[in-house]
Amino acid sequence: MSAQPPDDRDERALRDPSEVMPPAFWAFHELYHQAYFEYAHVQLGNKVSADRLVDTTFVFLAVIWEKVTAHENPGAFAWTLLKERVASELEAQGRDPAAQATLAFERAIRAACDPILESFRQEFRAQVTELEDGLGLYAAMARLPERQFDVMVLQFALGFDTKRTALVMGICEATVRSTRRAAKRRLAADLGLEIDEIGDVDDEE
Repeated sequence: MSAQPPDDRDERALRDPSEVMPPAFWAFHELYHQAYFEYAHVQLGNKVSADRLVDTTFVFLAVIWEKVTAHENPGAFAWTLLKERVASELEAQGRDPAAQATLAFERAIRAACDPILESFRQEFRAQVTELEDGLGLYAAMARLPERQFDVMVLQFALGFDTKRTALVMGICEATVRSTRRAAKRRLAADLGLEIDEIGDVDDEE
């Protein structure tokens, strides 16, 4: 899919949005805008850049709204588009979005590490000394598969509950839970922690 921004005519078309876009678009905007901004801010580290990126993303979504609503999972479609645009912004700044050493990865991991460490301290009390410096967890986070990384960032860095994480990513709540469990098991294994009895009390349960 193309993530190219709309031209000036598209932007002008939205200057009186109440006359242009259907209520369904604004409902979609209401659901996702703040979450997208928070995610982009963590990744880019700059509120102005994040705000601009998310605003232009919604302009583009408005332009292709018929395609969005025709998609079987509009939430997943829009989430993929947002991530593509974050990657493009990093590339435009001279940073390789695919590299694990980017500042975006560092910011996201740093934001998530403290709450993950606290969670792990509660679950692995007998092994807590393995977690104290956090460096092992930092490195293990960088090795997570993309979906597991996103779930951990959304839930631990941004504090989203399971329902909101599922909404933002366009997946079901059960998938969020299973992805979180898989991520925590992978992190624990990378840290050499005993994972037979790993807990994962859901925020909704």
